[in-house]
Amino acid sequence: MASQHFLSSIICLLLLITLNSFPSEAFADKPSTKLYIVYLGERRHEDADLVTASHHDLLSSLLGSKEEAMSSIVYSYRHGFSGFAAMLTESLADQIAELPEVISVEPSRSVPIHTTRSWDFLGLNYNQHQPKGLLRQSNLGDGVIIGVVDTGIWPESKSFDDHGYGPVPSRWKGICQTGELFSIHSCNRKIIGARWYAGGIDPSLLAGEYRSPRDSHGHGTHTASTAAGSLVSNASFHGLGSGIARGGAPRARLAIYKACWVDVGCLDATVLKAIDDAIHDGVDILSLSLGGQLNPYYASIHAVAKGIPVVFAGGNDGPVPQTIANDLPWVITVAASSIDRSFPTVLTFGDDQALGQSMFYGSKHDGSIELIDGGSCSVESINYTNVAGKVVLCDDSEPPARAVAADGYLQDVAKRLNEAKAAGVIVARPPLGLLSTCQVLCVNVDKGRRAKILAYATSSSSPVVKVSPASNIVGSKVMAPRVAAFSSRGSSVLFPELIKPDITAPGVSILAAVRDSYEFMSGTSMACPHVSGVAALLKAVHPHWSPAAIKSAIVTTARTTNANGFPIEADGGVRKLADPFDFGGGHIDPDRASDPGLIYDVDPKDYFKYFHCSDDALGSCDLVDHHLYHLNLPSISIPDLKTSVTVCRTVTNVGDTNSTYKAVVQSPPGVKVTVEPSLLQFNCTKTAHTFTVKFTSVEMVQGGFTFGSLTWVDGGKHSVRIPLAVRVIIQDEFSDTS
Repeated sequence: MASQHFLSSIICLLLLITLNSFPSEAFADKPSTKLYIVYLGERRHEDADLVTASHHDLLSSLLGSKEEAMSSIVYSYRHGFSGFAAMLTESLADQIAELPEVISVEPSRSVPIHTTRSWDFLGLNYNQHQPKGLLRQSNLGDGVIIGVVDTGIWPESKSFDDHGYGPVPSRWKGICQTGELFSIHSCNRKIIGARWYAGGIDPSLLAGEYRSPRDSHGHGTHTASTAAGSLVSNASFHGLGSGIARGGAPRARLAIYKACWVDVGCLDATVLKAIDDAIHDGVDILSLSLGGQLNPYYASIHAVAKGIPVVFAGGNDGPVPQTIANDLPWVITVAASSIDRSFPTVLTFGDDQALGQSMFYGSKHDGSIELIDGGSCSVESINYTNVAGKVVLCDDSEPPARAVAADGYLQDVAKRLNEAKAAGVIVARPPLGLLSTCQVLCVNVDKGRRAKILAYATSSSSPVVKVSPASNIVGSKVMAPRVAAFSSRGSSVLFPELIKPDITAPGVSILAAVRDSYEFMSGTSMACPHVSGVAALLKAVHPHWSPAAIKSAIVTTARTTNANGFPIEADGGVRKLADPFDFGGGHIDPDRASDPGLIYDVDPKDYFKYFHCSDDALGSCDLVDHHLYHLNLPSISIPDLKTSVTVCRTVTNVGDTNSTYKAVVQSPPGVKVTVEPSLLQFNCTKTAHTFTVKFTSVEMVQGGFTFGSLTWVDGGKHSVRIPLAVRVIIQDEFSDTS
């Protein structure tokens, strides 16, 4: 017993000595890490493996071992630019930021993911035997590769059938990355490549997701089929919107980059890696239906420098001003607008009728249903104890400033009504341009109709309503396009010397592929692939045009009036005439864009020059005047006009060799605009002209932006228009909060 006691004492003593010999840090919490993006700018090696090796060397110099550096790095950006995403502590990130070769170190954030008729509405009418205009010239986009960065794809959809396609372009260098329910055979001659990115994401957030390029959300499938879906006859959403579903460039090939996840959104790190891979793989167009600003925002410039037009959604935070996202000069930023299709729904109240809008397609409510007044359309105000089997009339009297938030509130109300066994809801609301497919029957009516419906509901002893299924109305009887209320608006907060968005395109109630069927979706996410599809067609017709030339052609040929000759309007709390901060150059016109006459081209080196001046981290500034309005963009924004400002622009003739253009100016109110020279003559030796535009304030008033335009006309088919936005100021620092 004594020996056992002695042995136990020795063991305890050894344990105490051992424990006390460890430093206290061993028992402290290990510093937490998170995903950071380290941006190094241009590559210093042509060999991508050497670029990656340089990333390992940089990090191992701080961590002490190459193995630890390699395990920390999640993504190496090595094709279009140099940088990496790595799991770092905050202190290590700070140390890296101090290194002379490092431009920026930022945490990786998450940004949200923000058609049977729409292409016909844009004038790209498809005739199976004889396509016309841009479709014919481009051979339906055959040979062009569109890279789609989104939530993945549903490869079995008929929209991605490759019947009749030729071999995959020989220049393609991408891969078909396999994974859950996605094999090598999921790619074909239509979907020629696919990748997915889950590095740096907490695995618990991917529950219910396919860990592969397969799309569990539907968003990516919808956008991909909108841009380049094959022809599918008799597509509809339960009979609504019936017709031929197709993409804008139906013969273009698709490269899919799944960088977005349902419960995560789109991490900066994954999106940047997708862009980097797309540059390597050989895409011709990049389409990103993402909201928010990528960080670092200038990374996408490297794709443009490689000759790849980059198309971004402008965001769904409208109609609030200064909410535009992805407002960078080298990308095409897209607003959303309606098309000439509506879904009127007849509501019968006793002997009277009202016309609403809905996606109601069934016969579930053929008979008359009891109608009750629910008051305000909010989750809190409706009495859910007495709604079973009834239709609730409610008033969206004070909708949120953001139209999408208003729709979200309606979805919440519909969910609660469904749980309470209600038959449906009739919503009186301002023109928001949103039709919802709710969990119960949802019908939108004009706010002015509510008083009449309410008078019936309160005066009748047993008020009832009969809801007829929605019908399809297409054509000139529908006032379109209108900029959607949800579409984010300018001016740009980040760069007020830019007009953003650049263009508007169909983005309201767009029918496209989701899994094995077709569904309606709305958003600038839907507008973005419309522009991507048009860019693909233009690339097919003009393979040597730069991204800036394609953007110029789209912006300068856009329409500012509808088919009836009326100015395009913008929806919101109050409907108004659209201005450049609503729709940029206007509504996209693909056929006109194929022959713009003149283009405003930009050498990608100029983007780098200006952004070296606008961001100290990028390096030294070599420009005396680095205002962005001096970039040769197809728009001019002067946010700080005191007396006068003169800018230069250069146009290149891509139309008739011998031609003469005359300047037509619509000056913004309170501003005099002078163009010199006002006449441009082109011939076989003179293919480009530089001119000046002088802005002079005529009213010294501290005000907001006013708008105008400069149009070069040749007296024939070409009318090359750029929007102007000018704000006269007296004081540099002024806040107009009245």
